[in-house]
Amino acid sequence: MLKEVLREIVTQQKNDSVLPRETILRENIDDIIPWFNDPRILILTGLRRSGKSTLLKQLIHQNKKVCYVNFDDERFLEFHAKDFEQLHEVLLEVYPSPKFYFFDEIQNIDKFETFVRRLHDQGKKMIITGSNASLLSKEFGTRLTGRYKAFEVFPFSFREFLRFKRIVPQKDWLYLTEKKVHLIQLFDEYMTHGGIPEYLKTMDTEYLHTLYNNILYRDIIARYMIKRQKTLKELVNILMTTIASPFTYNSLKKTLQLSNAITVKEYISYLCNSYLFFEVQRFDYSLKKQLNAPKKIYAVDPAFHRVCGTTFSPDKGRVLENLVFLELKRQKKDVYYFANHHECDFLIKEDTRICEVIQVCYVLDKGTKERELDGLLEAMEMFHLKTGLLLTKEQEEEIHVERKTIRVLPVWKWLLGFT
Repeated sequence: MLKEVLREIVTQQKNDSVLPRETILRENIDDIIPWFNDPRILILTGLRRSGKSTLLKQLIHQNKKVCYVNFDDERFLEFHAKDFEQLHEVLLEVYPSPKFYFFDEIQNIDKFETFVRRLHDQGKKMIITGSNASLLSKEFGTRLTGRYKAFEVFPFSFREFLRFKRIVPQKDWLYLTEKKVHLIQLFDEYMTHGGIPEYLKTMDTEYLHTLYNNILYRDIIARYMIKRQKTLKELVNILMTTIASPFTYNSLKKTLQLSNAITVKEYISYLCNSYLFFEVQRFDYSLKKQLNAPKKIYAVDPAFHRVCGTTFSPDKGRVLENLVFLELKRQKKDVYYFANHHECDFLIKEDTRICEVIQVCYVLDKGTKERELDGLLEAMEMFHLKTGLLLTKEQEEEIHVERKTIRVLPVWKWLLGFT
């Protein structure tokens, strides 16, 4: 690329890097900032349009002597690895003596890791973003082992969603009927519309379809050169419709009328690498049994379940469970599900032990209570736990069974930490 073209792009993007007014400060920014004093490269990964670029600009705003390049710019289509040195010269011209290098979606450039490694060897501090988990781990795993620290960026949490609505809830609102009812109404809205920032600004369903197609075609079909596009779309449709449900690769193979299950496994790995879905394994002390057991799938945002699935009305119980899973992911929990004689939705593993068990049920009534409690109690018994958590849409109570205590809490209250 011509140097003058690069200079024009970098100069224009310098103005674009200014933090827009009224952006929602992301919760994980406090987790990232302390690592600026660490010599390793910082990587922000997550779903396309989940807020990585805004978070990057918030981090830029926190520092001085920075430079910024957004490689998700169509003018970089003709940019190649050999142009990096020329780009570096332009950056030093536009940003005198930069201390921090911020690179947005740099994985769009082939062999980007060689340039990143060279700057790192020169003692430069880099913060980069990427929308594909496997690409970053593969390239950095081979060339920069031990030289980077990754942070996952998700769509808005319920707390961030409320801040987007200009609401900062207080714990005493639990005792104020109007405030409490308003919070429950907002949680209903969050269950329906999710937390993708740009969509929440416009509520334009077409935006979600466009985002979904961009992820499917740019992050998966083009990147992995997939020929069976119709099969991939059918698979996504099935998974979106049946979130929070157990599945096997073989069962999906039969549904999709494929000759082997390896294709299904590969496609799901691509979908998970793009952050559209997350796979959860069934817990077993035997690793072999764990790998061969049915998996459960969760979507990155409930809005996709509503827009990309085939249900006429979203399954609220599954959406509720999906939201709980996403919060556990935000908290960086090591999550499994439990299935023996009965089932329990989430086991939380710390080091070598299961330390917490969580069941999710939309409404705890005569038809569901025995089943939900049996699964929770069986898991508590197996892992020698005296307390368990049962999350519902609105119910709250405390249940005592054979010296075991089960706290029943509304999910919205748990999400806000008002426990």
